[in-house]
Amino acid sequence: MTSETTPTRGYSGRKDSHIKRLRRIEGQVRGLQRMVEEDQYCIEILTQVSAATKALQSFSLELLDEHLAHCVLEAAQQGGQEAEEKVREASAAIARLVRS
Repeated sequence: MTSETTPTRGYSGRKDSHIKRLRRIEGQVRGLQRMVEEDQYCIEILTQVSAATKALQSFSLELLDEHLAHCVLEAAQQGGQEAEEKVREASAAIARLVRS
């Protein structure tokens, strides 16, 4: 890999799908803003917050799975310091997801 090439990430093969999914989530969040601007009922807004949160959580888990299957696995096969760092990164990411 040179500085002129774009690195391949675990999600690279599904990038278009991920962008489409994130745009849907973005639309959900804009919908929340609109609901507040229109003084919608609190419970209806909270229901939509829950839906947007679940969508982000689902996206996060899928991205984590791809990271483990690609980046962590590749580093583990090579071994050494990089493998240890990738495992630490993945563990920290999992911890953040569990706390959120």
